[in-house]
Amino acid sequence: MLNTMIGGSIFGLPSVIAARLGRASPAAYFVALAGIAVIAACLAEVAGYFQAAGGPYLYAREAFGSFMGIQIGWLTWLSRTTASAAVANLFIAYLSEFLPSVREPAMRGLVITVLVSFLAVMNYRGVSTGNRLSNFFTITKLVLLAAFVGGGLLALAPHPAIRVNPPELHPTATDWFEAVILLVYAYGGFEAALFVSGEARNPRKDAPIALFTALATVTLLYVGVQYVVIHTLANSTVTEKPVVDSARQFLGPVGVTLVAIGTLVSTYGYISANMLHTPRVTFAMAERGDFPKFFAAVHRRFRTPHLSIIAFAAVLVLFSVVGNFRWNALLSAVSRLFIYGSVAAALPAFRRKYPQGGTFRLPAAGLFVVLSLLFTGVLATRMHRSDLIALAITSAIALVTWLWTRGKVFEPAASD
Repeated sequence: MLNTMIGGSIFGLPSVIAARLGRASPAAYFVALAGIAVIAACLAEVAGYFQAAGGPYLYAREAFGSFMGIQIGWLTWLSRTTASAAVANLFIAYLSEFLPSVREPAMRGLVITVLVSFLAVMNYRGVSTGNRLSNFFTITKLVLLAAFVGGGLLALAPHPAIRVNPPELHPTATDWFEAVILLVYAYGGFEAALFVSGEARNPRKDAPIALFTALATVTLLYVGVQYVVIHTLANSTVTEKPVVDSARQFLGPVGVTLVAIGTLVSTYGYISANMLHTPRVTFAMAERGDFPKFFAAVHRRFRTPHLSIIAFAAVLVLFSVVGNFRWNALLSAVSRLFIYGSVAAALPAFRRKYPQGGTFRLPAAGLFVVLSLLFTGVLATRMHRSDLIALAITSAIALVTWLWTRGKVFEPAASD
C-alpha cells in the first residue's frame, strides 16, 4: 500500500503545489488528507466484507450490479494504467540526467519497454516474487525520503543561512482546488493493494490497519518533503526536480547523486507495485463474466493471472510512449474521484445486504459517506474538457462491454 501511494509524484509535486500556495503549501497536504481519510474509512469497512480479488470493481458490482461494476472496473484499470504511465515518463525524465539520449523517441520507447517487461516477467512467476520486489522498492523509497527530510531539517537548524523564505502568495479558491486535486493523485493508490485480496492471507483483518498506517506514514513524509523544499530552494516554484535541486543546498555531490539514483529506484518501484496489483482487476472481471474469459486464465505452474499481466504490460507501454506525465497524471486523478465515490456509496448498500457486518464497522458511517461524496463531487466539478472526453470514452467502452455480457458474447469463466 505504501509503495502504490508513494510513487513518483512526490518528486515533482512540491514545486507545483508551492507555485499555487506558497508558504501555505504544507497545509494543503492536511486538507487533502482529511478528504482521503474519510474515503479510506469507508473503504476499510467495505473491504472487510470481502476476501476475493477485485477491489472497487468488486464492491461496485456486488452493491449496484454488473453495469456499475463494469464501469468502475474500466475506470480502475484506466486510473492505474495512466498513473503508472505518468511515473514511467517521470522515470525517463530523471534518467536523462545520466543518459540524455533516452529522450530520443526510439530510445525512450525501448527503455520503457525493457523496464516494464522485466516487471511483467517477475510478476508472471508468482505473487510472492512480485511482492518481494515491491517490498524492496518500498523500503528503498522510505529510506530515501526519510533521509532527505531528516537531512534537510538537520541542516536548517544549525545553518540558518541556507533557509529560504518562501513567497507569500494570496491563493484563490481555484488555487486550493487545483492543489487538492493534484494531491488526490499523490495520495491515491491505497485502494490498489486490495486488488490482490484473493491472494493475501487475511485481508479482512489486515486491510483497515494497513490503510490508516499507510496514510499516517505518507502524510508525515509528504509534509516533511514539502517543508524542506520550500525552505531550502529559492526557485522551488519553477524547478522540475525539486527534491534533487533542494538536496544540492545541503548535501554534497555524492549525496545529490544518491538522491537522484534513489528517485529512479522509487519511481520504478511504483510501477512495480502496479504491475503486481492492476492485472488482478481484469482477472476479477473475467472471473465474473464481465470481461473476456481468457483474462481469468491462471498459469498452471505459477498460479498467476498471466494473461492479465501480459495485457496490462502491453497497454502500459502504449500509454507511456504515446502520452506524457501531465496528461496521464491528470487523467488518473479525475478517474479516481468516481472510483472513490462509488466505494463510499457502496457502504450503505452493504450494511443492508450484510447486517451481520464485516471485520471492521465504521462509527458514524452515514456522516463519512456524505463527506466522501461531497469531497469527490466538489473536486469533480473542476475537471477539464479533455478529462471529460477521456472519461466519456471509457464509460462508452464499459457500456459496450456490459451490453456484450448481457448478450452472452462472453461466457463466464470458471472460478478456481
